Amino acid sequence: MWKPRKYEKILIVLFLLTVPLSNPWVRGDGVGYYAYARAMLIEHRLDFQNDWKHGNESFAMENLDAYGNVLPDKYTSTGHIGNVWAVGPSLLWFPFLFVTHLGVLLCDRFGAHIAADGFSMPYVATMAFATAFYGFLGLWLSWALARKYFAERWAFLATIGIWWASSLPVYMYFNPSWSHAHSAFASALFLWYWNRTRGARTIAQWILLGLLSGFIVDVYYPNGALLTIPLLEGIVDYWTDFRSPGYAGAAMAPLFVRHLIYVAAFVLALLPTLITRRIIFGSSVHTGYAPVGSWSWKSPALWNVLFSADHGMLSWTPILILALIGLVLFRRADKAFATYAIAAFLLFYFVISLHPDWDGMSSFGNRFFVSLTPLFILGLAAFFDWLARTWHARRATIAATAVTAFLIVWNLGLVFQWGVHLIPARGPISWRDAAYNQVAVVPVDATRTLRSYLTHRKQLMHHIEEQDVQHIKSGQTAGSGSEPSR
Repeated sequence: MWKPRKYEKILIVLFLLTVPLSNPWVRGDGVGYYAYARAMLIEHRLDFQNDWKHGNESFAMENLDAYGNVLPDKYTSTGHIGNVWAVGPSLLWFPFLFVTHLGVLLCDRFGAHIAADGFSMPYVATMAFATAFYGFLGLWLSWALARKYFAERWAFLATIGIWWASSLPVYMYFNPSWSHAHSAFASALFLWYWNRTRGARTIAQWILLGLLSGFIVDVYYPNGALLTIPLLEGIVDYWTDFRSPGYAGAAMAPLFVRHLIYVAAFVLALLPTLITRRIIFGSSVHTGYAPVGSWSWKSPALWNVLFSADHGMLSWTPILILALIGLVLFRRADKAFATYAIAAFLLFYFVISLHPDWDGMSSFGNRFFVSLTPLFILGLAAFFDWLARTWHARRATIAATAVTAFLIVWNLGLVFQWGVHLIPARGPISWRDAAYNQVAVVPVDATRTLRSYLTHRKQLMHHIEEQDVQHIKSGQTAGSGSEPSR
């Protein structure tokens, strides 16, 4: 029987205490992500008209006409609304929403009169809770992976640090209808299982690894960069066999067959994406996003993705600097895994740098990198372990805890500023203004706003949405090209 350890109990308690932060709203990109589950549950087909019409105001500005009808250019040649967002998050939500739907129908039979339309509070509250739950499972699996290599206290501190000092809490709690918390979970499950079965996988394990590999792409397309890890592992295995003293070509056949099985399972897991793309766009390989030919191949935003005031990954969430240093230091513990992980990060980073919307538009930090949460936790644990080996253990513990606490407080203050629009949600921010707000405004306003968030959330979200709409309109008037995030 499983008995949670000390740090596991603390993680569970922290999660339970933060569940009330889950924000039951569907907004922006989340309209597209949530639409798959809601449409299939309620409409029983990929008909997203009601989802688009129920979208928040900033979403409606780009998708509906003055009469509240979906704009004609939002439909594809197949007659479907061009939902470009990935289907994976809805696959994760669906079991929770299905049970909720049954409960709503049952309650209605006893006179509850709850709208069984997928938009009423039971549905969106379930969606928000499920997102937080998957985010926590991702953290749990990442902690378990880091604990395999480093002392539990470092794995725990790294997990807490990434949980609260990165972009993850925004998408785990505040914007739960977006895909990033699900992506952190799917990536963590994939990496945990890949690592657990290294060395001698059975056929069944190759099949499951293939299914998990396809699923991370179902959840978020750029997650395909993580497949660099099994790819490099396979190349190393072939090279090792080739260089063995008794090499014979036929000896590679069993490994090749296993890799074919893995690829077949990968394609099988991709069917939800391939089928929905076929139905919506008429082609299984048409995502609806900007074609790769229009990406910035000649001038990737390599510097800006990391350091720009416009949602740079390291400038907004500096704890990731320590995590990336630690990922290099991780080579001391597992040279092969560290090499594969660094290669996967670099490919992910390069892909984001090429994309026209590399800044994530309306994003806290560079939200795309939430997918790499397990790698960041592993790297941060490695950094703390190195610190303990370099310094006296007690001093290292004090320093690591103090730095992590400071970065968490800084990050939560910045989250507050971003959420209530003390700093722009889109485009570059002024670090001078942000630093001033952290000292002079956040300590005064945060408590009051948190109270409103917990007790009068609907009104607060309506106010925030109104502010966002005004910012978009002012940006459009100024010719900035701002638009709701994608």
